[in-house]
Amino acid sequence: MWCHSFLKQTVRFSSRCAASRQAGVLFDVDGVLVRGGSLIPAARRAFKKLLDQNNNFMFPVVFVTNAGSCQRQDKAMHLSHLLDIKIAPEQVVLSHSPLQMLKSFHQKCVLVSGQGPLTDITRTLGFQKVVSIEQLREHHPLLDMVDHNRRPKLPASPLQTFPKIEAIVLFGEPIRWETNLQLLMDVLLTNGSPASAYDPQLPAQLPVLACNMDLMWMAEAPSPRFGHGMFLLCLESVYRKLTGRELQYQALLGKPSLLTYQYAEHLLRLQNHNHKLTTIYAIGDNLMTDIYGANLYNRYLAQQHTAMTTSTKLVAQGTGSHVTMAVPEEELVSAAAECRSILVCTGVYNPRSPLPSDQSSNAAETVFHGHRDLVLEPDLVEPSHVVEDVEAAIDLLLQQEIL
Repeated sequence: MWCHSFLKQTVRFSSRCAASRQAGVLFDVDGVLVRGGSLIPAARRAFKKLLDQNNNFMFPVVFVTNAGSCQRQDKAMHLSHLLDIKIAPEQVVLSHSPLQMLKSFHQKCVLVSGQGPLTDITRTLGFQKVVSIEQLREHHPLLDMVDHNRRPKLPASPLQTFPKIEAIVLFGEPIRWETNLQLLMDVLLTNGSPASAYDPQLPAQLPVLACNMDLMWMAEAPSPRFGHGMFLLCLESVYRKLTGRELQYQALLGKPSLLTYQYAEHLLRLQNHNHKLTTIYAIGDNLMTDIYGANLYNRYLAQQHTAMTTSTKLVAQGTGSHVTMAVPEEELVSAAAECRSILVCTGVYNPRSPLPSDQSSNAAETVFHGHRDLVLEPDLVEPSHVVEDVEAAIDLLLQQEIL
Protein backbone atom coordinates (compact mmCIF):
# COMPACT_ATOMS: atom_id res chain seq x y z
CA MET A 1 0.00 0.00 0.00
CA TRP A 2 1.09 3.58 -0.62
CA CYS A 3 0.66 4.29 3.10
CA HIS A 4 3.45 1.88 3.97
CA SER A 5 5.82 3.24 1.31
CA PHE A 6 4.95 6.78 2.37
CA LEU A 7 6.04 6.09 5.94
CA LYS A 8 9.27 4.53 4.65
CA GLN A 9 10.01 7.62 2.57
CA THR A 10 9.53 9.87 5.58
CA VAL A 11 11.95 7.73 7.60
CA ARG A 12 14.62 7.76 4.89
CA PHE A 13 14.63 11.52 4.84
CA SER A 14 14.77 11.74 8.62
CA SER A 15 17.72 9.36 8.77
CA ARG A 16 19.69 11.61 6.43
CA CYS A 17 19.13 14.49 8.84
CA ALA A 18 20.29 12.58 11.92
CA ALA A 19 22.74 15.33 12.83
CA SER A 20 19.91 17.82 13.42
CA ARG A 21 17.58 17.73 16.39
CA GLN A 22 14.81 15.16 15.82
CA ALA A 23 11.38 16.81 15.82
CA GLY A 24 7.80 15.72 15.19
CA VAL A 25 4.72 17.80 14.46
CA LEU A 26 1.15 17.43 15.74
CA PHE A 27 -1.48 19.39 13.80
CA ASP A 28 -4.96 20.19 15.00
CA VAL A 29 -7.39 20.38 12.07
CA ASP A 30 -10.45 22.59 12.73
CA GLY A 31 -9.39 26.21 13.19
CA VAL A 32 -5.80 25.45 12.16
CA LEU A 33 -6.07 23.90 8.70
CA VAL A 34 -9.77 24.32 7.93
CA ARG A 35 -12.81 26.38 8.91
CA GLY A 36 -15.80 24.14 8.38
CA GLY A 37 -15.28 22.66 4.92
CA SER A 38 -12.94 25.39 3.66
CA LEU A 39 -9.15 25.20 3.73
CA ILE A 40 -7.44 28.10 5.49
CA PRO A 41 -5.13 29.63 2.82
CA ALA A 42 -2.08 29.57 5.10
CA ALA A 43 -2.37 25.78 5.42
CA ARG A 44 -1.42 25.01 1.83
CA ARG A 45 1.56 27.38 2.02
CA ALA A 46 2.63 25.84 5.32
CA PHE A 47 2.66 22.30 3.99
CA LYS A 48 4.68 23.23 0.93
CA LYS A 49 7.39 24.34 3.35
CA LEU A 50 7.27 20.97 5.14
CA LEU A 51 7.96 18.93 2.00
CA ASP A 52 11.32 18.09 0.44
CA GLN A 53 12.05 17.99 -3.30
CA ASN A 54 10.50 14.51 -3.49
CA ASN A 55 7.26 15.67 -1.83
CA ASN A 56 8.07 13.76 1.39
CA PHE A 57 7.57 15.28 4.81
CA MET A 58 10.80 16.56 6.37
CA PHE A 59 9.52 15.63 9.84
CA PRO A 60 7.16 12.97 11.18
CA VAL A 61 3.65 14.46 11.04
CA VAL A 62 0.44 13.40 12.79
CA PHE A 63 -2.96 15.09 12.63
CA VAL A 64 -4.65 15.06 16.05
CA THR A 65 -8.29 16.11 15.93
CA ASN A 66 -11.16 15.81 18.37
CA ALA A 67 -13.47 14.95 15.50
CA GLY A 68 -14.86 11.45 15.83
CA SER A 69 -17.79 10.89 13.48
CA CYS A 70 -15.77 9.05 10.82
CA GLN A 71 -13.12 6.38 10.33
CA ARG A 72 -9.55 7.62 10.28
CA GLN A 73 -8.99 6.41 6.71
CA ASP A 74 -11.86 8.70 5.67
CA LYS A 75 -10.30 11.64 7.53
CA ALA A 76 -6.94 10.87 5.88
CA MET A 77 -8.55 10.90 2.42
CA HIS A 78 -10.31 14.18 3.22
CA LEU A 79 -7.07 15.82 4.38
CA SER A 80 -5.22 14.46 1.36
CA HIS A 81 -7.80 16.06 -0.92
CA LEU A 82 -7.74 19.42 0.89
CA LEU A 83 -3.96 19.70 1.18
CA ASP A 84 -3.12 17.97 -2.11
CA ILE A 85 -0.67 15.74 -0.21
CA LYS A 86 -0.85 12.01 0.49
CA ILE A 87 -1.85 11.57 4.13
CA ALA A 88 -1.83 8.02 5.52
CA PRO A 89 -4.47 6.77 7.97
CA GLU A 90 -1.53 6.04 10.31
CA GLN A 91 -0.97 9.79 10.48
CA VAL A 92 -4.43 10.53 11.89
CA VAL A 93 -5.54 10.45 15.53
CA LEU A 94 -9.26 10.96 16.09
CA SER A 95 -10.77 11.55 19.52
CA HIS A 96 -11.81 7.90 19.72
CA SER A 97 -8.56 6.36 18.40
CA PRO A 98 -7.13 5.46 21.86
CA LEU A 99 -10.24 3.35 22.56
CA GLN A 100 -8.62 0.51 20.64
CA MET A 101 -6.09 0.20 23.48
CA LEU A 102 -8.72 -0.09 26.23
CA LYS A 103 -9.21 -3.79 25.56
CA SER A 104 -10.83 -4.55 28.90
CA PHE A 105 -14.00 -2.95 27.50
CA HIS A 106 -13.98 -4.69 24.12
CA GLN A 107 -16.02 -7.69 25.29
CA LYS A 108 -18.62 -5.62 27.14
CA CYS A 109 -21.95 -4.64 25.61
CA VAL A 110 -21.58 -0.89 25.03
CA LEU A 111 -24.17 1.76 24.25
CA VAL A 112 -22.77 4.38 21.84
CA SER A 113 -23.85 7.99 21.34
CA GLY A 114 -22.80 10.45 18.65
CA GLN A 115 -23.05 10.86 14.88
CA GLY A 116 -21.84 9.06 11.78
CA PRO A 117 -21.38 5.30 11.27
CA LEU A 118 -20.94 4.71 15.00
CA THR A 119 -21.55 0.97 14.99
CA ASP A 120 -18.91 0.41 12.31
CA ILE A 121 -16.45 2.77 14.01
CA THR A 122 -16.90 1.06 17.37
CA ARG A 123 -16.39 -2.41 15.90
CA THR A 124 -13.31 -1.24 14.01
CA LEU A 125 -11.86 -0.11 17.36
CA GLY A 126 -12.25 -3.67 18.69
CA PHE A 127 -15.62 -3.66 20.49
CA GLN A 128 -17.64 -6.82 19.91
CA LYS A 129 -21.11 -5.94 21.24
CA VAL A 130 -22.43 -2.55 20.18
CA VAL A 131 -25.86 -0.95 20.67
CA SER A 132 -26.74 2.48 19.26
CA ILE A 133 -29.12 5.00 20.79
CA GLU A 134 -31.45 4.48 17.82
CA GLN A 135 -31.49 0.71 18.35
CA LEU A 136 -32.26 1.23 22.03
CA ARG A 137 -35.09 3.59 21.12
CA GLU A 138 -36.55 1.10 18.63
CA HIS A 139 -36.56 -1.67 21.24
CA HIS A 140 -38.05 0.60 23.91
CA PRO A 141 -40.24 3.15 22.06
CA LEU A 142 -41.93 4.41 25.22
CA LEU A 143 -38.70 5.90 26.54
CA ASP A 144 -38.40 8.77 24.03
CA MET A 145 -41.33 11.14 24.66
CA VAL A 146 -40.09 14.74 24.22
CA ASP A 147 -40.93 15.04 20.52
CA HIS A 148 -44.71 14.55 20.29
CA ASN A 149 -44.43 13.64 16.61
CA ARG A 150 -42.14 10.71 17.41
CA ARG A 151 -44.20 9.24 20.23
CA PRO A 152 -45.58 5.75 19.50
CA LYS A 153 -49.12 5.87 18.12
CA LEU A 154 -50.16 2.59 19.71
CA PRO A 155 -49.30 0.96 23.04
CA ALA A 156 -45.97 -0.75 22.62
CA SER A 157 -44.13 -3.45 24.50
CA PRO A 158 -40.37 -4.03 24.41
CA LEU A 159 -39.12 -6.48 21.83
CA GLN A 160 -38.28 -9.93 23.13
CA THR A 161 -34.60 -9.83 23.98
CA PHE A 162 -32.27 -6.92 24.47
CA PRO A 163 -28.79 -7.16 25.95
CA LYS A 164 -27.92 -5.59 29.26
CA ILE A 165 -25.78 -2.49 28.73
CA GLU A 166 -22.42 -2.81 30.52
CA ALA A 167 -20.74 0.46 29.55
CA ILE A 168 -21.42 3.71 27.68
CA VAL A 169 -19.18 5.24 25.03
CA LEU A 170 -19.85 8.88 24.11
CA PHE A 171 -18.21 9.61 20.75
CA GLY A 172 -19.40 13.14 20.03
CA GLU A 173 -22.32 15.53 20.04
CA PRO A 174 -25.50 13.73 18.91
CA ILE A 175 -28.18 15.16 16.64
CA ARG A 176 -31.18 14.75 18.97
CA TRP A 177 -29.87 15.87 22.33
CA GLU A 178 -33.18 15.33 24.14
CA THR A 179 -33.38 11.69 22.98
CA ASN A 180 -29.78 10.95 23.88
CA LEU A 181 -29.98 12.65 27.28
CA GLN A 182 -33.18 10.76 28.16
CA LEU A 183 -31.99 7.32 27.06
CA LEU A 184 -28.50 7.71 28.52
CA MET A 185 -30.08 8.65 31.84
CA ASP A 186 -32.43 5.66 31.60
CA VAL A 187 -29.45 3.34 31.17
CA LEU A 188 -27.36 4.97 33.90
CA LEU A 189 -30.16 4.95 36.50
CA THR A 190 -31.19 1.35 35.84
CA ASN A 191 -27.67 -0.11 35.74
CA GLY A 192 -27.99 -0.96 32.07
CA SER A 193 -31.58 -2.24 32.03
CA PRO A 194 -33.64 0.71 30.72
CA ALA A 195 -36.92 -1.24 30.67
CA SER A 196 -36.78 -1.20 34.48
CA ALA A 197 -37.67 1.62 36.87
CA TYR A 198 -34.93 3.89 38.22
CA ASP A 199 -33.03 2.45 41.16
CA PRO A 200 -32.01 5.22 43.59
CA GLN A 201 -29.78 2.80 45.54
CA LEU A 202 -27.48 1.63 42.76
CA PRO A 203 -24.22 0.39 44.33
CA ALA A 204 -22.05 1.64 41.45
CA GLN A 205 -22.31 3.64 38.26
CA LEU A 206 -21.91 2.06 34.85
CA PRO A 207 -18.53 2.87 33.24
CA VAL A 208 -18.66 5.91 30.94
CA LEU A 209 -15.98 6.56 28.32
CA ALA A 210 -16.19 10.00 26.71
CA CYS A 211 -14.33 11.17 23.60
CA ASN A 212 -13.85 14.84 22.72
CA MET A 213 -14.18 17.35 25.53
CA ASP A 214 -14.26 20.45 23.28
CA LEU A 215 -16.80 22.88 24.66
CA MET A 216 -16.73 24.77 21.36
CA TRP A 217 -15.11 24.48 17.95
CA MET A 218 -14.60 26.81 15.00
CA ALA A 219 -16.55 26.41 11.74
CA GLU A 220 -17.51 29.04 9.14
CA ALA A 221 -19.69 31.03 11.57
CA PRO A 222 -18.20 34.23 13.06
CA SER A 223 -18.16 32.71 16.56
CA PRO A 224 -17.39 29.18 17.84
CA ARG A 225 -20.10 26.49 17.77
CA PHE A 226 -21.19 24.05 20.50
CA GLY A 227 -19.03 20.93 20.72
CA HIS A 228 -19.32 17.61 22.53
CA GLY A 229 -18.10 19.24 25.74
CA MET A 230 -21.36 21.20 25.81
CA PHE A 231 -23.37 17.98 25.54
CA LEU A 232 -21.29 16.45 28.36
CA LEU A 233 -22.04 19.53 30.46
CA CYS A 234 -25.77 18.94 29.93
CA LEU A 235 -25.48 15.23 30.73
CA GLU A 236 -23.53 15.93 33.92
CA SER A 237 -26.07 18.55 35.00
CA VAL A 238 -29.06 16.25 34.48
CA TYR A 239 -27.34 13.37 36.30
CA ARG A 240 -26.43 15.59 39.25
CA LYS A 241 -29.98 17.02 39.42
CA LEU A 242 -31.59 13.56 39.45
CA THR A 243 -29.13 11.76 41.74
CA GLY A 244 -27.37 14.41 43.80
CA ARG A 245 -24.09 12.85 42.68
CA GLU A 246 -21.46 13.74 40.10
CA LEU A 247 -21.31 11.69 36.91
CA GLN A 248 -18.04 9.74 36.92
CA TYR A 249 -15.97 8.94 33.84
CA GLN A 250 -13.85 5.85 33.47
CA ALA A 251 -11.86 7.74 30.84
CA LEU A 252 -11.90 11.06 29.00
CA LEU A 253 -10.27 10.74 25.59
CA GLY A 254 -9.25 13.11 22.85
CA LYS A 255 -7.31 16.28 23.52
CA PRO A 256 -6.26 17.27 26.16
CA SER A 257 -6.00 13.74 27.60
CA LEU A 258 -2.52 12.34 28.15
CA LEU A 259 -3.44 9.02 26.53
CA THR A 260 -4.19 10.81 23.26
CA TYR A 261 -0.78 12.50 23.24
CA GLN A 262 0.98 9.27 24.17
CA TYR A 263 -0.72 7.57 21.24
CA ALA A 264 0.18 10.46 18.91
CA GLU A 265 3.85 10.27 19.95
CA HIS A 266 3.74 6.53 19.30
CA LEU A 267 2.61 7.20 15.71
CA LEU A 268 5.29 9.89 15.24
CA ARG A 269 7.94 7.45 16.39
CA LEU A 270 6.69 4.74 14.01
CA GLN A 271 7.29 7.16 11.14
CA ASN A 272 10.79 7.70 12.52
CA HIS A 273 11.71 3.98 12.52
CA ASN A 274 11.07 3.95 16.27
CA HIS A 275 13.90 6.42 16.82
CA LYS A 276 13.42 8.79 19.74
CA LEU A 277 12.12 12.29 19.03
CA THR A 278 13.63 15.19 20.95
CA THR A 279 10.93 17.81 20.44
CA ILE A 280 7.25 17.56 19.58
CA TYR A 281 5.59 20.71 18.24
CA ALA A 282 1.83 20.76 18.87
CA ILE A 283 -0.05 23.35 16.78
CA GLY A 284 -3.62 24.25 17.73
CA ASP A 285 -6.24 27.00 18.05
CA ASN A 286 -7.92 26.10 21.35
CA LEU A 287 -6.40 27.02 24.69
CA MET A 288 -8.44 24.50 26.65
CA THR A 289 -7.70 21.49 24.46
CA ASP A 290 -4.68 21.98 22.19
CA ILE A 291 -2.56 24.16 24.47
CA TYR A 292 -3.68 22.61 27.75
CA GLY A 293 -3.07 19.12 26.35
CA ALA A 294 0.36 19.88 24.88
CA ASN A 295 1.51 21.59 28.07
CA LEU A 296 0.12 18.79 30.22
CA TYR A 297 2.03 16.30 28.08
CA ASN A 298 5.17 18.40 28.34
CA ARG A 299 4.85 18.31 32.13
CA TYR A 300 4.31 14.56 31.96
CA LEU A 301 7.45 14.10 29.84
CA ALA A 302 9.48 16.08 32.36
CA GLN A 303 8.19 13.92 35.19
CA GLN A 304 8.90 10.76 33.22
CA HIS A 305 12.52 11.75 32.84
CA THR A 306 12.89 12.26 36.58
CA ALA A 307 10.85 9.24 37.65
CA MET A 308 10.95 6.57 34.97
CA THR A 309 8.97 4.11 37.09
CA THR A 310 5.95 6.39 37.58
CA SER A 311 2.81 4.91 36.07
CA THR A 312 0.69 6.76 33.53
CA LYS A 313 -2.31 6.70 35.84
CA LEU A 314 -0.49 8.31 38.76
CA VAL A 315 1.06 10.99 36.62
CA ALA A 316 -2.28 11.78 34.98
CA GLN A 317 -3.90 12.36 38.33
CA GLY A 318 -1.03 14.49 39.57
CA THR A 319 -0.59 16.87 36.65
CA GLY A 320 -3.65 18.99 36.18
CA SER A 321 -6.43 16.43 35.96
CA HIS A 322 -8.82 14.69 38.35
CA VAL A 323 -9.87 12.20 35.69
CA THR A 324 -9.94 8.53 36.61
CA MET A 325 -7.89 7.07 33.78
CA ALA A 326 -8.57 3.67 32.31
CA VAL A 327 -5.09 2.25 31.82
CA PRO A 328 -4.42 0.71 28.38
CA GLU A 329 -3.26 -2.88 28.30
CA GLU A 330 -0.68 -1.97 25.66
CA GLU A 331 2.15 0.06 27.16
CA LEU A 332 2.91 3.32 25.35
CA VAL A 333 6.42 4.67 25.75
CA SER A 334 6.77 8.44 26.08
CA ALA A 335 10.36 9.21 25.15
CA ALA A 336 10.39 12.75 23.74
CA ALA A 337 12.28 15.37 25.73
CA GLU A 338 9.64 18.09 25.37
CA CYS A 339 6.35 19.09 23.79
CA ARG A 340 6.05 22.72 22.71
CA SER A 341 2.61 24.28 22.27
CA ILE A 342 2.00 26.74 19.42
CA LEU A 343 -1.27 28.72 19.42
CA VAL A 344 -2.63 30.07 16.13
CA CYS A 345 -5.18 32.88 15.80
CA THR A 346 -7.34 31.44 13.00
CA GLY A 347 -9.80 29.45 15.11
CA VAL A 348 -11.34 29.39 18.59
CA TYR A 349 -8.68 31.60 20.17
CA ASN A 350 -9.43 35.31 19.84
CA PRO A 351 -6.20 37.36 19.92
CA ARG A 352 -8.19 40.33 21.27
CA SER A 353 -8.99 38.35 24.42
CA PRO A 354 -6.33 38.07 27.13
CA LEU A 355 -4.88 34.67 27.98
CA PRO A 356 -6.31 33.17 31.19
CA SER A 357 -2.91 33.58 32.87
CA ASP A 358 -3.20 37.36 32.35
CA GLN A 359 -6.45 37.57 34.30
CA SER A 360 -7.22 37.51 38.00
CA SER A 361 -7.86 34.04 39.42
CA ASN A 362 -11.57 34.74 39.94
CA ALA A 363 -12.04 35.91 36.36
CA ALA A 364 -10.11 32.95 35.04
CA GLU A 365 -12.37 30.54 36.87
CA THR A 366 -15.43 32.32 35.48
CA VAL A 367 -14.39 31.89 31.85
CA PHE A 368 -12.71 28.48 32.10
CA HIS A 369 -13.96 26.47 29.11
CA GLY A 370 -12.22 23.24 30.00
CA HIS A 371 -14.00 20.12 31.17
CA ARG A 372 -15.24 19.82 34.74
CA ASP A 373 -12.57 17.27 35.64
CA LEU A 374 -9.67 19.38 34.38
CA VAL A 375 -7.87 21.74 36.73
CA LEU A 376 -7.20 25.28 35.53
CA GLU A 377 -3.55 26.04 36.12
CA PRO A 378 -2.15 29.19 34.45
CA ASP A 379 0.94 27.46 33.07
CA LEU A 380 -1.18 24.78 31.36
CA VAL A 381 -3.05 27.34 29.24
CA GLU A 382 -0.04 29.49 28.42
CA PRO A 383 1.33 28.56 24.98
CA SER A 384 5.03 28.30 24.26
CA HIS A 385 4.42 30.52 21.22
CA VAL A 386 1.53 32.55 19.78
CA VAL A 387 1.56 33.07 15.99
CA GLU A 388 -0.83 34.37 13.37
CA ASP A 389 -1.51 31.15 11.49
CA VAL A 390 -0.19 27.67 10.71
CA GLU A 391 2.27 29.00 8.14
CA ALA A 392 3.85 31.19 10.80
CA ALA A 393 3.94 28.15 13.08
CA ILE A 394 5.89 26.15 10.47
CA ASP A 395 8.24 29.10 9.91
CA LEU A 396 8.92 29.09 13.64
CA LEU A 397 9.48 25.32 13.68
CA LEU A 398 11.94 25.49 10.79
CA GLN A 399 13.78 28.35 12.46
CA GLN A 400 13.99 26.39 15.72
CA GLU A 401 15.22 23.29 13.93
CA ILE A 402 17.80 25.31 11.90
CA LEU A 403 16.82 24.03 8.46
